[in-house]
Amino acid sequence: MRIRAARPEEATALSELALRSKGHWGYDEDFLARCREELTLQPEEVEQRRTAVAEHQGQVIGFVTVQGDPPDGELGMLFVDPPAIGGGVGRLLFEHALAVARAQGFTRLEIGADPYAEPFYRAMGATRLGTVPSGSIPGRKLPLMTIDPGHGGPSGPSEEVKRR
Repeated sequence: MRIRAARPEEATALSELALRSKGHWGYDEDFLARCREELTLQPEEVEQRRTAVAEHQGQVIGFVTVQGDPPDGELGMLFVDPPAIGGGVGRLLFEHALAVARAQGFTRLEIGADPYAEPFYRAMGATRLGTVPSGSIPGRKLPLMTIDPGHGGPSGPSEEVKRR
């Protein structure tokens, strides 16, 4: 498996991967339809959001975004294709995001986490600050978490991402 910079032409496929990943947690079609806009990545946003993908045998199996301007940013999206969930892809993407954040000068990343993902982010070292309103479902609250990118992970982004 390798982590590389995402390409703008992959935006549609990444958006569909995000919906499949969200659906892994048992959300119904109506819920997923309401989340579609928020989980859609536009081609012009791929580089701006510092999007990276995990690729295995030529197939994209996950992606992550690091958004904002230093010193405070956001881990905006982290999704793994359902067949790859539990295989360490999320951990590698998270560690990559921390490395990118450190290299870019971020000292803090916030995460508006899906409730099912909160245990993963806690295991990665994030702490819960409170809640944040869902961008898709009125009245729904999501865990708001934070992490210092200096907390852990690899020493820097992959060579391929550094060259962007």
